[in-house]
Amino acid sequence: MAQTILFVDDEDLILNSLTRLFQKSDIQVLTAGSGEQALDILRRIDVSVLVSDQLMPGMKGDELLNKARFVSPDTIRIMMTGHGDLPTALQAINSGEVFRFLLKPWENQVLKDIIEEALARHSLLRNLRNAEESTLLALAQTIELKDSYTRGHCERVAAYALLLADRLGLSEDRLRNIKFGSWLHDCGKIGVPESILNFRGPLTSTETETMRNHPRWGAEVAVQAHLPAEVVNIILYHHERYDGNGYPHGLTGEQIPLEARIVAIADVFDAIGTDRPYAKGKSSDEAMRIMRDLGGLSLDPALVEEFLGLVASGATARIELPREKKEEAAD
Repeated sequence: MAQTILFVDDEDLILNSLTRLFQKSDIQVLTAGSGEQALDILRRIDVSVLVSDQLMPGMKGDELLNKARFVSPDTIRIMMTGHGDLPTALQAINSGEVFRFLLKPWENQVLKDIIEEALARHSLLRNLRNAEESTLLALAQTIELKDSYTRGHCERVAAYALLLADRLGLSEDRLRNIKFGSWLHDCGKIGVPESILNFRGPLTSTETETMRNHPRWGAEVAVQAHLPAEVVNIILYHHERYDGNGYPHGLTGEQIPLEARIVAIADVFDAIGTDRPYAKGKSSDEAMRIMRDLGGLSLDPALVEEFLGLVASGATARIELPREKKEEAAD
């Protein structure tokens, strides 16, 4: 079924330009000249993505996008704004009213890329609802394709996390949710441009903020898809730090849900041992040393010791490594 975009602006020339950009695609494009007209469309039509100008007579864009959250909760919301309205756009993003913002005058390719990311997010939400286990894994693997350096990452994180969770004696239901949360922990990256995910140098402050939004974006989708609370917690909190210097909420110690602390350890251990654009993967001995150093800083120190016991026993060695690492191990 074709997805639908709704563009809202009080200037007909802008709406015509936006419509022409997508006239050769299979996306249905609708337009509205006011916030009131847009809300009426949202009540009648299943809209995948809503793109609204900020400065309009009557209802402004941020008010429309806030109301759209309740009229059509699944619709992905994007604000279009001029440079002078950037604080408004950033506030809307931080409050959860919008997914991304577009600057006027826009660059056509940037606009298309953001729309593509929003449509992918909408598809992710729809697919997560009532998805079976095999579908959840397939979705996670599809998201990994955005980042060429994370092939197999979600499955390895799940395997490491389950080893630790089982060692702690958690119930079968919690183990199942930890597995699903591990698979989906980075699902919010569906909203991060590949140019940021695969960039080999330092990111700008804006790019860093975009990257740091991925736990919140992913958790919003998981909540909308009615996934279990433990799955949502893993997605939202896996970048929190034990010392309180993490994101998105700066939680400390045991304020961070147990399942998120478990997956954070698995996530870091796999990242340390895997080649990335910014660092070559470490050996098992080096990884153990780094993990111990991170205990009490980014990671729960008691859980780190439990996990390192598993590493020392050889339990983690049975988990499949990326192909290039297996070749190195064989040499």
